Amino acid sequence: MPGHTENDITIAAPLDLVWDITNDIENWPQLFSEYASVEVLSREGDKTTFRLTMHPDDNGTVWSWVSERVVDRKNRSVRARRVETGPFAHMDIHWKYAEIPGGTSMHWTQDFAMKPDAPVDDKGMTELINRNSRIQMELIRDRIEQRDRELRSATVS
Repeated sequence: MPGHTENDITIAAPLDLVWDITNDIENWPQLFSEYASVEVLSREGDKTTFRLTMHPDDNGTVWSWVSERVVDRKNRSVRARRVETGPFAHMDIHWKYAEIPGGTSMHWTQDFAMKPDAPVDDKGMTELINRNSRIQMELIRDRIEQRDRELRSATVS
């Protein structure tokens, strides 16, 4: 059975700030703890094609892949898919943002299937993605909330 994950977090910051920071692909190595580098390969309108490279895993393996990402600011939505799928048969990602009392809700959905020769099956990858998404979302929340505090204090000074 294919893998499916859904994770969300509330960020105590304005939607525009959350959107701008989380969609600044070139800054992802400073936003996510897992990414060592990002290389933008092309931009066509709202679509960006880019290569992500992770820090080495516990076995010293460096994972890298190419993804396409299409932003829809009007509908507060982002759709992405892996172009170079690596161990995945497919990987489709949907990020959705919403203004809520006290800040912004950010929701990530990932639909995928692992190749038969992948180092982990669909169930195992679902567990890994859920665990890591929570870690990354909390880190992103903390960094954006800190940036929001800095911006607010700079406007008061």
